[in-house]
Amino acid sequence: MQMMPEKQYILALNIGSTSIKSRVFVFKKEEPREIFNWSKGNIDPKGGRDKVFSELYERLRKEGLIGKIAAVGHRVVHGGPIKNSVKIGGGNMKIIEEYSDLAPLHNPYNLEGIAEAERWFGKSLPQVAVFDTAFYSRLPRYASVYAIPGEYTSKYRICRYGFHGISHNYSMLTAARILKKPVDKLKLITLHLGGGSSITAIDKGTAIDTSMGFTPLEGLVMGTRSGDIDPGIIFHLAEKAELSLKEMKNILVNESGIYGLCGAKNMLSLLKRAKGRDPKALLAFQVFIYRIQKYIGAYAAVLGGCDAIVFTGAVGSGDRTIRSQIVRPLKNFILKKASVLSVKPNEEKMIAIETLKLLDA
Repeated sequence: MQMMPEKQYILALNIGSTSIKSRVFVFKKEEPREIFNWSKGNIDPKGGRDKVFSELYERLRKEGLIGKIAAVGHRVVHGGPIKNSVKIGGGNMKIIEEYSDLAPLHNPYNLEGIAEAERWFGKSLPQVAVFDTAFYSRLPRYASVYAIPGEYTSKYRICRYGFHGISHNYSMLTAARILKKPVDKLKLITLHLGGGSSITAIDKGTAIDTSMGFTPLEGLVMGTRSGDIDPGIIFHLAEKAELSLKEMKNILVNESGIYGLCGAKNMLSLLKRAKGRDPKALLAFQVFIYRIQKYIGAYAAVLGGCDAIVFTGAVGSGDRTIRSQIVRPLKNFILKKASVLSVKPNEEKMIAIETLKLLDA
């Protein structure tokens, strides 16, 4: 095993269909410190990444970081059967590509980012894939399986994959540091609330259940996604409203959730309208809160108690009103002894931490 340098510089990339977030962290004695932060939005999903990486490279050069970076870590949403972060190479790229059909808004662009990073920073620079799904790869079988014929689940790779895993993992580690307890001594319920929202039950450092499933459509009510829904509604609408499967998918993914209930395009708009006693906005807010409370109750039950409930995401960590509305009726029984924590999201820091682990592997 080679001796690690005193300092390690890690570039973390979080690439979406139309955006890129980049941060550089320097590690000294394993304590990461952010020294570079640059984001770009409104990227043409059909092209334009070469121009974005050219700009990123130039900004890194001006900061004197080119040549110092020891590795590049990438957020990759879907890793399928891969259970941990991995160095990119061998058959890993093929697996990421194979699961692109289950994460069409993420994996293809993650792959583009990996290719661009190799082109700009060189083939010799190690690259690491950090998967959102990996955090859930050890879910108990009874929590991950769907009650449909096994011939379909095996042939079509159907199971509960879970998403937002990088964010939930970071929340878990941060909560343990705040509580000054090791993760293997804690029972946690973590909530990532934003445009997309999810909740996870964590027992002694291992995720044992999560609200998102085969796709990010399942679970909590979200900005435009329906969350949990009776599948019979899909068949009923397809027949009565003469909707195609493609049209139904668009409705459930892009026209439902809070937007479908009241037309609000973001949480700020919803809260403003709810405070003004708009009846549709009030109902949407109540539905959003109620679904979260139901999941908290369920996860407290399967955990056999809860040491802390941890809020993260732009909405979860940013809006005290929502946090108080969620926990207030639960404090007297479900959360009686639980701490309530707010953790500012930092997926890029988690990506950097995971990437550093593999440099010495």
